[in-house]
Amino acid sequence: MSDIGYRIFRKINRPAKDLVQGFAGIPVANIADCMSRLACIDARLRPLNDAPLLGTAFTIKTRPGDNLLTHKALEMAEPGDVLVIAAQGQLVNAIMGELMITWAQHRGIQGIIIDGAIRDVAALRKMTIPVYAAGVTPNGPYKDGPGEINVPVSCGGIAIKPGDILVGDADSVVVIDPQDAPKILEDAREVQRKEEEFHRQVLDGTWDRRWVDKAIAAKGCEYAD
Repeated sequence: MSDIGYRIFRKINRPAKDLVQGFAGIPVANIADCMSRLACIDARLRPLNDAPLLGTAFTIKTRPGDNLLTHKALEMAEPGDVLVIAAQGQLVNAIMGELMITWAQHRGIQGIIIDGAIRDVAALRKMTIPVYAAGVTPNGPYKDGPGEINVPVSCGGIAIKPGDILVGDADSVVVIDPQDAPKILEDAREVQRKEEEFHRQVLDGTWDRRWVDKAIAAKGCEYAD
C-alpha cells in the first residue's frame, strides 16, 4: 500500500532569520499590495486575538476533525515556526485548544493557522501567541490519522510550502516565498513610507485627490444632471 497521505518529512529549508525579521511591523496590507493583492489567506480564517504573527511555515495536512499529526508537529516544530494546519475547512470538530496552544507557545512556536475549527476561544483571546481559525466549536478532535507533515498544503485558499514566510496582523496573513522575499521586503518598506506620508497629508488636509476625476475621465464615464 502507498504511504502517500501518511508521511512525515523531517527537514525543511528555512529562510535566514534576519530576512524573516525584516517584515516585523510592516502591515499585511502593505506587503500584499506588493504581491498583486493575491497572497493573503481567505477571510474565512480570522484572528482569535491581537498578537502579531511572524515566522516560517511548518505545514500539516490532516483529515478533518483529527489532530494526531498535529500533536506530532508540536514536537517537531522549531522556535520561530508557525503551524499551518490544512483541515479542509471542516468545523464539526476542533483541531486544538488551550492546552495544545499553550504547549506550542512554550516550545517557541510563533503562531497557529488552522483551516478548520478551534476551541477554548475565551482563553485564546487572552494569549500572546497568534491564532487564526475558520471557526469555533467545543467538539474535540479524534486521534486516528492519517495526515502528512511538511508537504505543500492549501490553507485558506492559498498554497503554502514548508519554509514560506508568514506575516499576520488583525487583517489577515500574507504568504511570502523566501526566494521573492528580499524584493518584496524592499517594496513593502517603500509602500509603508508612502502610506505614512499620505496619512500625514490626510491629517493636515493636503492630500491631492485630483487623480479620482482623472481616473473616471480615462474610463469614459459620463455625468448626468
